[in-house]
Amino acid sequence: MNFSKLKKIRVYVALLFFVTTLLLFLDIIHIIPARLTPYVLYFQFVPSTVKFFNQFSLIASGFIIVLIATILFGRVYCSSVCPLGTLQDIISRVALTFNKNKFFQMLRDFKLLKYSILTATILSLFSGSLILLNLLDPFSLAGKIFSNLFRVLLIPFNNLAALTLEQFNIYRVYPIELKALSWIAISFSSIILLTIGIMSFTKGRLFCNTICPLGTFLGLTSRFSLFKIKIDETDCSGCGVCQTVCKAGCIDNENKKIDYDRCVNCFNCFTACPSNGIVYKKSLQSILLKEKKEIDIDKRKFFTRLVIGVIGLSDFLKAQVKVIPKKKSTVPVFKNVYPSPPGSGSVEHYYSNCTACHLCVAACPTHVLQPLFLEHGFFNILQPFLDNSAAYCTFECIRCTEVCPTGALLPITVEEKTKDQIGKTIFVKENCIVETEGTECGACSEHCPTKAVIMVPYKNNIKIPEVTNEYCVGCGACEYACPTIPYKAIYVEGNEIHQIAKAAPQERLQQEIDYKEEFPF
Repeated sequence: MNFSKLKKIRVYVALLFFVTTLLLFLDIIHIIPARLTPYVLYFQFVPSTVKFFNQFSLIASGFIIVLIATILFGRVYCSSVCPLGTLQDIISRVALTFNKNKFFQMLRDFKLLKYSILTATILSLFSGSLILLNLLDPFSLAGKIFSNLFRVLLIPFNNLAALTLEQFNIYRVYPIELKALSWIAISFSSIILLTIGIMSFTKGRLFCNTICPLGTFLGLTSRFSLFKIKIDETDCSGCGVCQTVCKAGCIDNENKKIDYDRCVNCFNCFTACPSNGIVYKKSLQSILLKEKKEIDIDKRKFFTRLVIGVIGLSDFLKAQVKVIPKKKSTVPVFKNVYPSPPGSGSVEHYYSNCTACHLCVAACPTHVLQPLFLEHGFFNILQPFLDNSAAYCTFECIRCTEVCPTGALLPITVEEKTKDQIGKTIFVKENCIVETEGTECGACSEHCPTKAVIMVPYKNNIKIPEVTNEYCVGCGACEYACPTIPYKAIYVEGNEIHQIAKAAPQERLQQEIDYKEEFPF
């Protein structure tokens, strides 16, 4: 049998998984339907596992199929499905381009290190923490790199293309606003990419076989795989070419052995072997064990976004349409609980099921979802949260709940979303410019989609915000719109457990704001 074709098939499959996954994170104009996300990510091992034990649903059974495939054929997930694995292969390929005389060698097996990391990861899971998965799961790491680096780099290119095409009266590409960058997430992702880049540039799949806990787990499983790559001593000429192309560094040509713990089934050895000395056949050990829309945009919208996106003066422009406080607010505001996103049900459920892959960050159209640093403690580092200083949660948007691969955010309908109270609004009158400066504002009420915040008569014929939290959903629009600095006069305190908001009476929804000449909107 000609096994050399296996590599070509493997490469095509790996590119299919890599490109489709990458597109999900780089979809800056949101043209990919969110409903396709579960199908694209069905076989991603860790998200599928977390979602399965979260929902006990066959819809999230992709990891079972991966396990079966591993038992049958070895670490095919690592070679074909894992986006971080394919990224390493691309870097290794680039390394070969720079140095055509580069050869791989048999690498030392860092057993103590990799088993220690795997053990620590399992123990942390049993203790109820996902911290090590957040930091080491290959899909989540790839997601952080795609979302925090590649997507951020793509936006300026998109805006440059939009500016260029505009010269030819082509408006199919429009500028995207680049805002609310998380330098912590960017720094972490850069360190990860640099580390993995150096490891794969010099030693191939060294990361997969030393640090990645999933790689170690699948390596242990592949020991018992039914079909294994073997060196046929009858046909092997002993040239050692297979060893020089093995990116896992797991072929011992001298002793004619392959370390199946570390073999990632890249199939390079099949194509390199000049004597058909590498075969793929049943393992005796395994047999014994077996016995057991087109984008529609007018010019006005185009030029508005062009200025915001290309020049990057969004904050400056926003200041032009807001009241500019003359006095600084004085009452410090500190949130005890940050709202967990809609669909999570509770803060505990969210933080115990989120692996920080940042797909929701990439999918969020307003960029209100931002990676957490230490706001909720070290064990929840880099998990996304609602950053109302950057934006607010759009009233009828459910995109993050549709793309979450782990079930940390469960699918909800638009109707459910508009009632899902993720937090309550707190008004700090001492910080409000109506109180401190005696001037009209009303930004919070103007932006409130449920009219939980309305303006009521105060003193000197001006109005002041009044909050009725039974109508509030905690979207943060009021907090985002509030112009006071450094502390907001109105903010959202998260609900530990989500509640159901009531619909406001019709007369409340129809409240009209008395626009005066000096009113800012």
